[in-house]
Amino acid sequence: MATPNYGYEKRQKELAKKKKKEEKLKHKAERKVGEGVDDAAPEENDTTDAAEPGSDVPAQP
Repeated sequence: MATPNYGYEKRQKELAKKKKKEEKLKHKAERKVGEGVDDAAPEENDTTDAAEPGSDVPAQP
């Protein structure tokens, strides 16, 4: 009877762990990017950078 190849089993377990960790980080990054898009939308419509009336500096579009 053949002996168990514990090294192979260990390597497969490590690869599975690594893959799971990478997927978790990927999903976390996607959530972070998704939140960033929602937060950026109100800033684009912000009019606080517009020049005051009567100033020599034209307003920023």
